[in-house]
Amino acid sequence: MNTMLDESWRLSPAVALRPEPFGALAYHFGNRRLTFLKRPELVRAVPLLESAACVREALREAGVPEQQWPAYAEALRGLASADMIREVA
Repeated sequence: MNTMLDESWRLSPAVALRPEPFGALAYHFGNRRLTFLKRPELVRAVPLLESAACVREALREAGVPEQQWPAYAEALRGLASADMIREVA
């Protein structure tokens, strides 16, 4: 079964990440949405999507424990629904 963990995703080209003391802000210049990334591992994982073959690899590189991958995949689905990240075809 192919899940998001097995898919390749990238930060949308219309999105900028800005480090903050609490984590990071993700701002979408197209739809003007602002999203707060509060988990340090998520802040590390999102940019790693660019070079990782799949979400699973990015989460591993970001230091997310495997038992937490489903929760992080859910957080990434939320970012996808806001067009913060996009699937690579």
